[in-house]
Amino acid sequence: MFNLKKKNIKDLDIILLLSTLALCVFGLVVLYSAYGGNMAAIRTQIFSTILGFVGIVLLCTMDLDVIKRPFWIIYGISLALLVLTLIFGTGLDEWGAKSWVYIGSFSIQPAEVVKVLLIFAFAAYLDRYQHAINDPLRLIKTLAFVAIPILLILLQPDFGTAMVYIFFIAAMLFVAGLSWKWIILFAVVGLVGGYLVLSNLSGYRADRIENFLNPSRDTSGSNWQQQQGLIAIGSGMLTGRGLLQGTQSQYGYIPEKETDFIFSVLAEELGFIGAVIMLLLFAIMILRLVRIAKKSHNSFISIMVTGLAAMLFIHIFENVGMTIGLMPVTGIPLPFFSSGGTFQLISLAVIGLALSASMQKTMKDPEAVDYETIKVINPSSFKKINKAKTPQV
Repeated sequence: MFNLKKKNIKDLDIILLLSTLALCVFGLVVLYSAYGGNMAAIRTQIFSTILGFVGIVLLCTMDLDVIKRPFWIIYGISLALLVLTLIFGTGLDEWGAKSWVYIGSFSIQPAEVVKVLLIFAFAAYLDRYQHAINDPLRLIKTLAFVAIPILLILLQPDFGTAMVYIFFIAAMLFVAGLSWKWIILFAVVGLVGGYLVLSNLSGYRADRIENFLNPSRDTSGSNWQQQQGLIAIGSGMLTGRGLLQGTQSQYGYIPEKETDFIFSVLAEELGFIGAVIMLLLFAIMILRLVRIAKKSHNSFISIMVTGLAAMLFIHIFENVGMTIGLMPVTGIPLPFFSSGGTFQLISLAVIGLALSASMQKTMKDPEAVDYETIKVINPSSFKKINKAKTPQV
């Protein structure tokens, strides 16, 4: 499992590592201000950050070609964690979903852990069956592979997290070579299904959609959070009011300012300049992930890093978008900024896997079948091999 011989240290993506470090430090400073200068309140976040970087070092020494082999076990662990969440999870009354599991005095969100586990397992699955991804029967099995964990998350019910899963799964399928005919079909089905779901929403979920479509609706009730967040962002202007000086942030006008609406704190206290710096650092991080995915000649690494990049991107886009009114309000945290030990560890694990992938040596498997070459040279042979060699699940 640990094999430095399969790593090229010189290929370590230093820019990705430094941008991640900068985002973590930046996030801790902003979170410290969001908690009103209470250092004790961010101790868990600091500990999780340190532990996360230790995890990055360990992940960078792992041979990805070895740990991807038991991907069915990793997938099984993912399902087990989600089932345990349904049984023992808490938070339905407070946050609208049973997403947290307590172990003694500590709480974790298994769905956050499963994001990385599922990306890893699904990348290994697609790598094995990539040559048959557009075969209808194989595609049905592939969709079932990812539909089960999504269904378990919807049962919590956590629609925001389920949307994150759907986004990175779609990105991974695209990179794996899913045909445009299937992409268009799924897009149409998704639009119709999304319309039907949105048309039948009720309670606070319906309020969020209506508030998004009509920002001036119920500003003293269900739309209070977003309106106060927008006021905070606008009052920051160019340079901000200064750390610990934000009126909206420091006087309790913004609910969930340490988690979902941490961007409003940043924009109010550090202004437009602070927000641009944060977005530039995120852009550098995402672009480096995309570069690793494109540069690799290993399909597993390309698909996996694409999923990791898509996961971080949708978190950033949704979190910032909801605070400025471009997206409906959801409970999606901002990587490296929002308070939450589990999410901080998972975000750093994502970077650790990508850095490990950037150093992974690509070696030709002597037993591997070059399906693409066979397909071009002799299509009839490809069909026979495809039928004979494709493992059935």
